[in-house]
Amino acid sequence: MVKYKIVQKVYALQRRFILSERNHFFQRIKRIFTGLKRLLTYNIATIMFGALLLYMIITVVLYATSSHVTSYQVTVGPLTKNPVCTGLALRKEQIVPAGASGYVEYYAREGMQVRKDGSVYALTNNKKEPKSVELSEEQLEKMRSNMANFSYGFSGSDFYDAYSFKYELQGSILQAAGIMEQKTETEKKEEHTDSNALIGEEVGNTVSLGKQTVYTAPEAGVVVYSTDGYEGITEENITEDAFNEKSYKKTDLLTSKELAAGDPVYKVITSENWTLMVPLTDKLAAALSGRESIKVKFTKDGESQNGSLAIVQVGNQKVAKIQLQNGMPRYASDRFLEVELVINTQSGLKIPLSSVVEKEFYVIPRDFLAQGNNGEGKGFIREVDSKNKSSVTEFVEPVIYKEVNGKGKEIGWGDENDTSGYCYVDTSAFQEGDVLKKQDSSETYTVGKTEELQGVYGMNKGYAVFRQINILDQNEEYCIVSQGTSYGLQAFDYIVLDGKSVKEEEILY
Repeated sequence: MVKYKIVQKVYALQRRFILSERNHFFQRIKRIFTGLKRLLTYNIATIMFGALLLYMIITVVLYATSSHVTSYQVTVGPLTKNPVCTGLALRKEQIVPAGASGYVEYYAREGMQVRKDGSVYALTNNKKEPKSVELSEEQLEKMRSNMANFSYGFSGSDFYDAYSFKYELQGSILQAAGIMEQKTETEKKEEHTDSNALIGEEVGNTVSLGKQTVYTAPEAGVVVYSTDGYEGITEENITEDAFNEKSYKKTDLLTSKELAAGDPVYKVITSENWTLMVPLTDKLAAALSGRESIKVKFTKDGESQNGSLAIVQVGNQKVAKIQLQNGMPRYASDRFLEVELVINTQSGLKIPLSSVVEKEFYVIPRDFLAQGNNGEGKGFIREVDSKNKSSVTEFVEPVIYKEVNGKGKEIGWGDENDTSGYCYVDTSAFQEGDVLKKQDSSETYTVGKTEELQGVYGMNKGYAVFRQINILDQNEEYCIVSQGTSYGLQAFDYIVLDGKSVKEEEILY
């Protein structure tokens, strides 16, 4: 009886376990169907977002695992930038002292050219009271333009230029207002009868000759109202210390205070010929070695001029001595001038050397060129079956990348009638051993000779396309290639930066 009860308990436990597992199974099935039901109730926006997310994940994975082709945009310009240096200007200058004591009235503006015995300034015993000036709108616009140009080229390290410009602007205002305007010959004779030095000279309308003495220029030249201690420096006595801009000091001579006799009142530059002394590095000195002339561009106003060049030694410093014959009045008040030495004159399409590759071409004599049936295309006549000496031929119009004459010079406009030289033909157009026939002749040529041309792979079309180049100049990183080459490059084309990393007609993007 006891044994029977134990069996019943075991059977009951087994039944309970089986029912429990069955309930768990049905609960899992129910959860799965509940999840599917919930998924099917999502709206179309959620489904589209999920598809887009999946696409982005796949794209990122493909991009991360694939090789990348870097592009380079072709630019136009010189191989390297021209060096920009600071030059020291040496001129023939003469400081003029005041002839007597008194208050100064200036008749010549800063940078103005005066002739010998031309009126420059006057001295009076009484200080002149300031006078209000009214200018027209046109005159004001001119003043604004001058101030804008000065502001554009202003450098904080040359603050002394602000004072020179201030007095130059004052002189321009006085002249524009008519205070320094030229009088008629009758008025001059009436006012200047007491001074032979003033006959025919311009003086200010506000100047009373009875109370002042007008002084004229001892030599013809350009008037400058500043000194800097460099007036006596020449090409022969210059030292290395002269190139130290940090110790440079400029003294303005324009003043409203009373002058004593003998005080410097202005200086006059008496020659149009002047010299720029430009300190050089050893590398730049070597690059300029052998040149007898050079073009310089002044960064102050963008003007350029040519001058004779000589490399000289000043102490331990190599210096370019550039002698100029014009342009001096524009920079009369500047001692140090920033100039661009124009030594890189070769210009063209600039590309990196890493882009350059070489491709093999069949070389075919140009006298085998034939005209197509319509008389427009150029190509070659190929025998269809040369082994059996068949007379059947076909006209093949391949891509001709380059044509050169017998001297190796590329054929240009007007040289089409010259049949000497060779054509460089893409190797995909023929097979080695193909026989070409000359038009209206029995002469033949067997294709086989090859030569290489330099080029790059263009990627404007999305796949690698060979573009021929003609290198004009190069350095360690870049080269300059000519423009207008047949099957060549144009400005702003995109090329493969590493030409050896791709193959022709390979899909790039």
